[in-house]
Amino acid sequence: MTRTSTWLGGRRRSAGAGFDRRLIAPMILGSILNPINSAMLAVALIPIGQAFNAAPSETAWLITGLYVATAVGQPVIGRLVDAYGPRLLYLTGTALVGVAGLIGMLAPELWVLILSRVLLGFGTSAAYPASMFLLRTESERTGVRSPSGILAALSICNQVVSVFGPPLGGLLIGVGGWHWIFGVNVPLSLACLVLGALRLPRASTLRRQGHAPAAEGADITGMVLFAATLTAFMMFLMDPEVGHWYLLVLTAAVGGGFVLRELRTPAPFLDLRVLGGNLPLLATYVRQFLAFITSYAFLFGFTQWLEESRSLSPSAAGLLLLPMSVAAIAVTAATGRHPEVRGKLLAGSLVQIVGCAAMLLLHATSPVWLLVLVGTVLGIPQGLNGLANQNALYAQADPARMGSSAGLLRTFMYLGALAASAANAAFYRDGATTAGLHHLAWLLLAIAVLFLTVTVVDRSLRRVGRPS
Repeated sequence: MTRTSTWLGGRRRSAGAGFDRRLIAPMILGSILNPINSAMLAVALIPIGQAFNAAPSETAWLITGLYVATAVGQPVIGRLVDAYGPRLLYLTGTALVGVAGLIGMLAPELWVLILSRVLLGFGTSAAYPASMFLLRTESERTGVRSPSGILAALSICNQVVSVFGPPLGGLLIGVGGWHWIFGVNVPLSLACLVLGALRLPRASTLRRQGHAPAAEGADITGMVLFAATLTAFMMFLMDPEVGHWYLLVLTAAVGGGFVLRELRTPAPFLDLRVLGGNLPLLATYVRQFLAFITSYAFLFGFTQWLEESRSLSPSAAGLLLLPMSVAAIAVTAATGRHPEVRGKLLAGSLVQIVGCAAMLLLHATSPVWLLVLVGTVLGIPQGLNGLANQNALYAQADPARMGSSAGLLRTFMYLGALAASAANAAFYRDGATTAGLHHLAWLLLAIAVLFLTVTVVDRSLRRVGRPS
C-alpha cells in the first residue's frame, strides 16, 4: 500500500498510521452527554414532580422535550457535519449543553426546566454524528475498513455512564437537591470545549483532504414540519383520549406535508428516497427504534415504580440499576471487537423477551434479588442490540453521508425514547403503580417479539462484519 501524508488536527500523519488517538477523548466525552443526563433524570422524576406538584404524566415532558429536540437535531446536525466538518458543530453543541445546565439548575417553574431539557437535546445532538464522521475519515486514511474497537469503546463508555448516572443522580439529589443534576453539565461542557478546540480537525483541513463536501442549503421547512408532526403526535400519546382526536388529524396532515416536501426538495432534511433505496439500512433504523422503546421505557418506568410503589429513595433506586448497566458493559466488552451483528441481535432479542416477561413477576413486596435479576437480564440486550445496530449502520450507510446517516440512527433511537415516554405517561396516569408496570411489561413483550421478527427476516445481516 502506498503511504501518503495528510494533515489531521494540525499534525502530519501517514496513510499507514493507526487511528489518531488524540480524537478519542473528545469523541467519548461528547457522546456521554446525552446518556448521563438520561440516567440521572431517571431517579429525579419523582423528586421533581414533588417539588412542582406535578404528576408523572406532566414530568414525562422532561423526557419528551429532550427527545423531540434530539430527534430533530440529530439529522440536522448530521447534515451540517457532512457539509462543514465536525469541529464547529461539536463546539457549538457542547457549549449549548452548558447553557442548558445553568438554566435547569436555576429553573423556578416546571416549564423552564422543560425548556432547559429541549436546549440540552439540541446541544447533545452534535457529538455522535461528529464522531462517526471522524471514524469514516480515519478509516479512509488508515485503510482500516471497520474500526470495531473504537465503536466498542464508544458503546462501552456510554454504558459506563449509564452505570454511574443513577447513583450519581441519587447522590446529588441527597446532597443538594435535584437542581444539581443539571449543574453537572457545566463542567462537562467546559471539558468538551477545551478538548474539541485542541484536538478536532478544522473544516479547511478536511476540505483539502476531500472529506467535507460543499455546504447544502438547510431545509428549514422540512425541519419545522418534522418537529410539528412529532410534537402533535406526542401530545396525543401523552394523553390519549377521544376528545383529542384532532391531534391525530393534525399529525396526519402535517406528516403528509412533510413527506411530500422531502420527496420533492433537492436537498431534503430527511432523504426519504435514500431510505427507500437502502432496505438493510431502513431495517437497522427500525430495530434501533424498537430496541430503545424497551430500553428507555424500562429505565424510566422501572425507576419511578421503585421509588413510588417500592418506596425506595432516589439513591437506593439508582444503586438497583447498577447490575443492569454492569451486564450491558460486560456484554459489550466481550463482543465489541467482533464486527458480525446477526448473532448479537438474535441473542439480544431472545434475552429481551425473557426480561420483559419477568417484569410481570414484580410486585411491591418483591425481594431485592428479584429486582436485581430482572434488571441484569434486561441489561444484556442493551449491550448487544445497540452495538450491533451501530456496526450495521457503519457497514450499510453511504460513506459520503456518514454524518447524516449516524444522526438519523440516533433520531430513531430518540423516537424510541419518545414512544417509551408516551407509554410511561399513559400507564402511570394514576401514579407509578404495580398495575401500570405490568401493563407496560405486556407492551414491551410485544415489542420484543417484533424486534426478533425484524431480525430474523433481515437476510442482509448475514453479510455484515464478514469478509467480502
